[in-house]
Amino acid sequence: MRITVLGKSPSWQDAGGACSGYLVEEAGTFLLIDCGNGVFSKLRRFRDYVAVDAVVISHLHADHFLDLVPYAYALTYAPRQQPVPVDRWPGTERPARPKLYAPRGATETFRRVVGAWGNEDLIENAFDLHEYAPADVVHVGPLALRFHEVPHFLPTCAVDVSSTANGSGRFTYGADSAPTEDLVRFADGTDLLMIEATLPRPERGGVRGHLTPAEAGDHGCRAKVGRLVLTHFSDEMDELWARREAERTFEGPVGVAHEGAVFDV
Repeated sequence: MRITVLGKSPSWQDAGGACSGYLVEEAGTFLLIDCGNGVFSKLRRFRDYVAVDAVVISHLHADHFLDLVPYAYALTYAPRQQPVPVDRWPGTERPARPKLYAPRGATETFRRVVGAWGNEDLIENAFDLHEYAPADVVHVGPLALRFHEVPHFLPTCAVDVSSTANGSGRFTYGADSAPTEDLVRFADGTDLLMIEATLPRPERGGVRGHLTPAEAGDHGCRAKVGRLVLTHFSDEMDELWARREAERTFEGPVGVAHEGAVFDV
C-alpha cells in the first residue's frame, strides 16, 4: 500500500500548499482520503482524476472537502467526460463517476455550499455519493475501510485502511481530533498512523478539537504503532520543533508530512 500526501495544511493553506488530502494506492486501486482546498490540482500531478475509484471524507469542515467542488466540475464538464467527440476526445458512454463516501448529512451540506451560486446537486451528480455511519465497513477494490468517531467540533471519523493483498500493512488516518483514548484504541498496532499535530500548545479554554505534536506522539506510543507521521500543521510552525516534541513522547520513528511525500506500508 502506498500513501502520497497531496496536502497537509490546517484550515489555512501553506504558501503554495493544500489542505488535507491523501492518495492511497493498492494493486491498481486508487482511493483519495479527504479533498480539502487545493487538493484537486495536487492530485492531478500524481494520478489522472478519472482513475480515482473512491473518495472518503472524514468530516464536513471545508478544509477537508472543499475541493470536491472543482473535482465535480471536472467530472461534469471536462471534454473527456462528454458523450460526443470534443477536440481530441472521442466521447464516452461511461464517464468516470467515482464513489464518494461522506458522513451523514453530507448531501445537505454539499447542496448548501454549491447551491449558494449554482446547481446544488453538482457534487451528488458528479460522484456516486453514499453517506456512511461510524460502524460501517466500506470496500474499495482490495481495500477495507473502517471508521471510528473521534472528538472534534462536529462529527468526525478516523479512517483505518487495510488490504487483502499479500504483504500489505495497515494505515490509520486520525483526521482532526482532540486528545482521546478512542483514537488510541482504534489505531492499536497499526503500521502507520498519520496524525494531526495542529497546535503549538493546547487550547486555552472551551472545547478541545486538536492535538499538539507532543500529544500526537503520546497517542502513537500508547497505540503501539509502527510509524508515526505528523500532519495538519501550518508552515508557520517550526517543523523541526514539532518533530522533536513528538519524539519526546513516541519511542519509534517520527515522520513529517510534506506535499508529495510517499509512505509505503
